[in-house]
Amino acid sequence: MKKMLLPVLTLALCGSASAATLTLWTSFESPGELSWIRSQAAAYEKQSGNKVTVVNVPFAQTQDKFIQSAPKGQGPDLIATEPHDRLGRYAASGVIEPLDRYVTSKTDYDKTALNAFTYRGKLFGLPLNAEAVALVYNKKLVSKAPATWAELLKAAQANTGNGKFGLLFDIAEPYKSYGFVSAYGGYVFKNNGGTLNLKDIGLDNAGTAKALGFLNDLRYKYNLVPEGVSQDAAKSAFVDGRSAMFYTGPWDMGDIKKAGIDYGIANFPTPPGAAGKWSPFVGVRAVLVNAYSKNKTAAVALARQLTSPDAQLAYNKAGGAIPASLSARGRLKSDPVVTGFGRAISAGSAMPNISEMGAVWGPWTAATAQAVQKPGQNYAGLLQKAVAEIESNINK
Repeated sequence: MKKMLLPVLTLALCGSASAATLTLWTSFESPGELSWIRSQAAAYEKQSGNKVTVVNVPFAQTQDKFIQSAPKGQGPDLIATEPHDRLGRYAASGVIEPLDRYVTSKTDYDKTALNAFTYRGKLFGLPLNAEAVALVYNKKLVSKAPATWAELLKAAQANTGNGKFGLLFDIAEPYKSYGFVSAYGGYVFKNNGGTLNLKDIGLDNAGTAKALGFLNDLRYKYNLVPEGVSQDAAKSAFVDGRSAMFYTGPWDMGDIKKAGIDYGIANFPTPPGAAGKWSPFVGVRAVLVNAYSKNKTAAVALARQLTSPDAQLAYNKAGGAIPASLSARGRLKSDPVVTGFGRAISAGSAMPNISEMGAVWGPWTAATAQAVQKPGQNYAGLLQKAVAEIESNINK
């Protein structure tokens, strides 16, 4: 009984001497998410004696508004939530609090999610939820998850022809293809203990060239993905039962469920000839604390409550988000979406969390799109051109 009371007592101590009033910014829009965060704020108020004012700020405005207002003492005490690709700018601006000294145990957080909010070796956010792409398959057409590339290819080819497709996705989109880039040894920026090296770009190495070759083979060697297939077209074919396998993320599962597809979700097998395992990009959202807050201890206590296993479980119930908490995922093990994409998240790599990624997407996308336009491309040449443009964009 005493152990169960500790979290409550800890929260109560935050406001026992003099009650704090916290301002919490959120960009949540859906009724379920808004109800969740307000109920969490109310529970915190009851336990701690502190007050919480929840302010809705449009997502497009939160970053600039926070960076400008925080140093003036006008910003919120914390934000719930922000995506990790905004972290670099926040951290470089000095407006968010490093959280390592407040968090004595990190074992319940998915390691990929923690990496996403680590900047120059320091943790700057408490992860709430995460997402990644994975292989979604129609169990009516593919009875079990392909464990190897040979199994996947056999299943895909058996379901291709006469208006049917074995595997579909937008092969020209680098976000989705990063899992293959990583498997073959490519990378965006070299990660050295949580610090990304802008001088070491791996998108023009031999591994990335092999990944582009694999994407090209999906179209021209294996005849699986026809030209002009967008992600929306791929989803349409899957929900209509015309495609056996669909490579996508949890954002498409609502339509797949509505279609009544009996689906399974699995990690993509190691692509042919790759030395490493498939490791997709992972996107993470977390709670950030204002470095200029006058109530940091209370703000961190609220952040910890928002990202606790119980809160993450409730958040999943509110909108289907996949928890960053491993114990919360364990309690949702009967949910195939959480279990399936949870495995992909744990196997994945956090998308670079620095603002310089803005210089990467355009050239990388152009190179990937060109690589799948016709057979036998000069992949190395395309990538060398892309990286030269990336380096020029970063140095501007």
